[in-house]
Formats: sequence, C-alpha cells, structure tokens
Amino acid sequence: MLITGKWKQERFHDERMMTAVRYLLFGTGDYYERYKKWFHKSQVLALLDNASSKQHTYIDDIQVVSPESGVELPYDVIVILSFYVKAMKRQLMDLGVPKEKIYHFYDLHKLIRCRQFQWPVQYYGDGEKIVNGTERSSRKILLLSHDLNLGGPALALYHAAQALKKQEFDVVFGSMIDGPLRDKLVDEQIPVVIDYALQIGTMKEIRWISSFSFIVCNTINFHVFLSKRDTKISVLWWLHDSEFFYEGVDKELLRGLELKHMEIAAVGPVPQKSINKFLPDIPVRNLLYGVSDETNVCDTEWGKGRDLPICFVTIGYIEERKGQDILIQAIKLLEEEVRQKAVFYLTGQDTSLMALRIKEEAERLPQIVITGTLDRIGINRLIRRSDVMICPSREDPMPTVAAEAMMHRVPCIVSDATGTSAYLQDHVNGMIFRSQDARDLSERIAWCVEHREELQKMGVMARRIYEDHFSMEAFETNFHKILDKAVE
Repeated sequence: MLITGKWKQERFHDERMMTAVRYLLFGTGDYYERYKKWFHKSQVLALLDNASSKQHTYIDDIQVVSPESGVELPYDVIVILSFYVKAMKRQLMDLGVPKEKIYHFYDLHKLIRCRQFQWPVQYYGDGEKIVNGTERSSRKILLLSHDLNLGGPALALYHAAQALKKQEFDVVFGSMIDGPLRDKLVDEQIPVVIDYALQIGTMKEIRWISSFSFIVCNTINFHVFLSKRDTKISVLWWLHDSEFFYEGVDKELLRGLELKHMEIAAVGPVPQKSINKFLPDIPVRNLLYGVSDETNVCDTEWGKGRDLPICFVTIGYIEERKGQDILIQAIKLLEEEVRQKAVFYLTGQDTSLMALRIKEEAERLPQIVITGTLDRIGINRLIRRSDVMICPSREDPMPTVAAEAMMHRVPCIVSDATGTSAYLQDHVNGMIFRSQDARDLSERIAWCVEHREELQKMGVMARRIYEDHFSMEAFETNFHKILDKAVE
C-alpha cells in the first residue's frame, strides 16, 4: 500500500527568486522528465532541442525551439538536462552564452533549495515503519538508487537487496524517482521509499534517513547527497560510472567529500579509473554486480540450429556511447554471402537522433531487426535464443547484458573500451575488438559465421566467467566482505 505525507503545494520561500530567474532548459528527453518538477512553468521561457522534429512543438505547454533561437530570449540561466554536457555546453558557448550562465542538472542544488518545494515522501510496504523506527542498529540498511528503471546499476542494487534480505537485515530500497523495479521489490517484500529531494538534497537535509546505520549509495549521481553527510552513518559508495558521466560533476565538490566512515567500491576497472582521476589517493575496492541464474528457464530457441541464420544480438540505449553505429558499419563491411547467413537484433530505447539515423540505414539491410525496448522477460528470451552477444560500445563500464549472455552460455564480442573485456581471452571465452574499429569488429563477426561450431565451446568457457565473477554467489561473498568492514 502507498502511504504518503500530506501533500503541500509547491512554494518558494524566496519570492524574489521566483520572479527573477528565467530558465531555458536544454534537452527534452529522459532527464528533462526526471528533473522538470524543479521548475515552475512560469519561469521556463522555452525548451531547447537540436532535433528539428521537436522544434516549434510544445511539451508540457512550453514551446520547444532551437538553441540558436532560444539564446535570443531574455534568459538568466540555461540548465542542461542531459549527460552530453560537454558538447552541449560548447554549443551554447559558441552561440555566445557566458559560461557562468550554464548549469547542469547536477548543479540544481546551487539554484534551488529542497525546502522551496514540499514534495511528499512516498512509502511502499513497511518502508514508513522501518524509517520511523528510532532505534539505530547494524541490521538497518538503506540502499539508494538514482532510479527504479531496469538498467544495470538499479538491477545490481536490487540483487544487493535480495542478498541482504536473505541475511535477515532490515533493508529499505530508496530512489530519486519511481519506475518498474518498484513492483518487483514490493512483490518480494522489500520496502521502498521514493523521495524526489534525493536528486538535489544533501544527506544532512534529508531527515528520514537518520535512523539507518548503513547506507549504500549507487552511482556518481549521489555525489551531491554525500557532500554534506552525517559521518556517524557508515556509507558504501558503489560506482558504476565511466568518465563520461563525470562531465557535469562539480570537481571541487567531489574533492571536498568527507571520507570518514565511507568505503568506495567500483564495478571493475573502468569506474575505478574514473573516480581515481579526481580522487587519486583513495582506495577503491572491486565489487562486481551479481546476476541471478535463469538458465533453468526453458524456452524454444530459434538461433541455435545450423540450418537457421546465426543470431547476433546487441542490447542497450541506441546512442553514440553504446556504439551501435559502429556495428552498422561493421555489418556493411561483411561480404554479401556472409551477411546473408546472419541476423542482427538491435534492442533498446530507439527514439534518439542516432536511433533515427540507424533506422534509415537498417531499411537497406534486411538482416537488421530493430525491436525497440523490451522488458526483462523479453530480453532474457532474446539472449537465450541468440548465438552471439555484441557490445560495440565506445565506453561501457560493465554491461549487464554481457554477464547475462555468458550466464546463458552465449559468447560475447566486446570492444576493448568495455569493462567486460578485462575478463575475456580473445577467441577463448569471447572476443575483443579495438574500440571504434568497424573493420576489426566485422572480421570477428565473419569469423563467428564461418566457425559456428566453435561458438558452443566458447559459450561453455564464457559460462565459467559468469560463475566465477558475476554469479549471485560470487557477488554475495564479495559484498558481505565489504559490508562487514564498513559496519565495523
């Protein structure tokens, strides 16, 4: 059952701020939806977007215009609502926008105080009962996620919640925003708390967390939350982020973090190098996520028969960072005879500008099937029916789908810019190609087509990587080692 605090109308304590600050919001995608609640419509002059298809339309009754047109308006501040902050900031500055007028969504705490908005805290299950318990014990643990979507970091924390519940901890799962993962948690009787204030508030400002003895913060998104903290509460900061996600981070704020009673862990070498670039002297533990073994689920397979096309699958948000355009180029480089023996499934959110370009190219390549987004059942079904997983990313800390593929004995072709590559031996338990090298990737795809019988052996070896590094048993052992040290 949902229990909320009494709804209070949004209000500003400083009326001058309400009338004085005029915003332009740059970006109308996912992060606009996540952060739009912090802006009064009366303050937003326009939304900026580079997509011509969105320009001259209205979203939430606010006009969408090009950046070139928007900067002509009498704005005070432009807020970038995207992780592509470096390119978008450069574009604005090239249009004459002063650097000091450009903010990122990570900077909202500099513009907006939590108390200006009175959002209700939402409790599900026994969340409110545990939160309001005044006793602080080592069994009372809060897991904080940046969202409740079904992406890799949130699922990793979900598996941590399962492991803690199995050990009979009083575990609560908190999030900045709602999402489909909430139902899975509640179904497993894991209490959930949703508090929008986690997006911009600090640990000292968010009162309801004070009764917990231990908090796990997931991803770099919590660097503002951790900037002012109660050091009596032990923290594990679990980082999944590549350097790309640090572009909007205030580096001085990051370097000023109080590290007392804080353990930092990373999902492999990529996020470890990212945090150590800015905090080079802090020790960072290795904590890979765990993936539940679902190989006992039976399903009819279409891609395993020798008389059928060999089935390649790529799963992830279609964007430059994930490198699906590199895969398209690699497919084009295949000999026609080889390409006719294969089918390529591209699965993931497909409304980005790059996705639209890829769809146009795919119309000329009948071997490519773009499915759009799938739920977890659909993703697992697709992986089980596949022969090879391809992760063509320009950078990717540790793609969960690669671990899921290896769990199902499906070998992976990954770029050397993925964290997974550190666990593979080329042509033994997977394949590695040079990042952004479409020809190198194309040669490996062709090898798979011509050596189909060897893929099964490679898949068996890939399963061993899953068992040793990504199984729930391996994760729980490593997680509890870190947990025990942090609680001490």
